[in-house]
Amino acid sequence: MATVVLAHGAWSAAWAWKKMRPLMAAAGHTFFTPTYTGLGERDHLSRPEIDLSTHIQDVVNVLEFEDLKDVVLLGHSYGGMVATGVADKVRSRIKTVVYIDAFAPRDGQSLFDLTGPKAEGNMRAGAAKDGDGWRLSINPMPPDTSPEDSAWASPRRRPQPIKTFEQRLKLTSPEAPPPRHYIYARKNGPGDVFRQFSERAKSEAGWNYYEIDASHNPHITCPDVLMALLTEIMSAK
Repeated sequence: MATVVLAHGAWSAAWAWKKMRPLMAAAGHTFFTPTYTGLGERDHLSRPEIDLSTHIQDVVNVLEFEDLKDVVLLGHSYGGMVATGVADKVRSRIKTVVYIDAFAPRDGQSLFDLTGPKAEGNMRAGAAKDGDGWRLSINPMPPDTSPEDSAWASPRRRPQPIKTFEQRLKLTSPEAPPPRHYIYARKNGPGDVFRQFSERAKSEAGWNYYEIDASHNPHITCPDVLMALLTEIMSAK
């Protein structure tokens, strides 16, 4: 049985993983789902100064205060930025990192570096228009999300402080990163920003690669399928 810790995606929070909690519990895993400062039930703490380092520390603190070891760290979407930073800061506590259709940055990269100038420009324009210059507008749910799931999820998503996308990740650990797994969602649409990481995971040493027949939020659209794949990953020797 595993200790699993989540680094969730942008605009999201712990609530978005409610379908995964009973599946993790039924499998005997302990599942921690911290919410980043300024999002979800912590949106009352949102402020312009929140950056990527804030969100990394949110998750690091859970590992340290709960004294968690041999952690399976899940990073979904933007959470790949966070998970990479967490694994660097508390390398001794991490058994493996699973990137779920996530950004997988190298040292010195920001999320904006990885999305490209066109997407960055669009997001900055949205922040200037609707977010007082410091909050990123919320991305829509993938088109294959059911009406019921969209009605549940959309009102709970919150604008994200732009500094979380601007700040470049600084890796400092002298140790090699833990074993890494990449799950690529095959149903992502045109302009799929995550394909670059799937290609990296397929070609670079130190990665294990998987695909899932889903769009970007399998924890919402097909949690049983995602759980089966995570079980395979966590059971591998």
